[in-house]
Formats: sequence, C-alpha cells, structure tokens
Amino acid sequence: MPSIDVVRSTRLQEGFSTPGIVRDTAFERPGITVARSRVAGGVTSAWHHHGEREVYGFVFLGRLRLEYGPKGSLAVDLDAGDFFHIPRRLVHRDVNPVRDREVVIVNALPGEGAKVVNVDGPDP
Repeated sequence: MPSIDVVRSTRLQEGFSTPGIVRDTAFERPGITVARSRVAGGVTSAWHHHGEREVYGFVFLGRLRLEYGPKGSLAVDLDAGDFFHIPRRLVHRDVNPVRDREVVIVNALPGEGAKVVNVDGPDP
C-alpha cells in the first residue's frame, strides 16, 4: 500500500543558490523539484533564470516583486496567497519590498536540467 511522504520543515535540504535567496528542497524526483525560497526583508536577489525548467510558485508569507524584461523594466507584485508562473529561461530577480518581514515562497520546478542559472542581468 502506498504511503504519504512527509518532509518536516526542520528536515529540508539546502537547495540551489542565488545571492539573496535561501532555497531549501523538500522533494527531488526525476522531472520535478519542490522547494521553499526565502528572501529577507528589504533584500533584492541577484539576476537568474531556471534554465529549461518552468517555475510555478505560491507566495506563502509576505510580499514579493519579480522584476524581469529589458533592463529589468517590467515587474509583477504579489501578496501572500498569490500564485505565479515563470517561463523557462526568463531572466528575473526576486525583491522583498518590505524591510521588516521575510517573504516565503513555495516553488515547483518541473523538468530536467539546471534548477538555477545565475547571470549578470537581463538583456538590454
């Protein structure tokens, strides 16, 4: 009989890294990674993309701004309870606009290959 897998928050594994984002992996299976990302108050992450993987996310706690596009000129603002999708290879960065509160995001990254590719910035 199948059983339910549980990963306690204290048992998450250190995840893939981007300066400014702390990522912890809950599940790593062929074709899918499920992780938690945390961005401290007032922090802007480095520019990055997720290779050939798409990102489906849920803002669990706090506020999140995702900047992208030519010279980083486009952005979406998300609040706790909002879901988002980042297409494969889209260069972006995570911004926590609230100085005194961490933002916590739950992510699912389907696909294979690199989970994160850090870059110098978006295309001009």
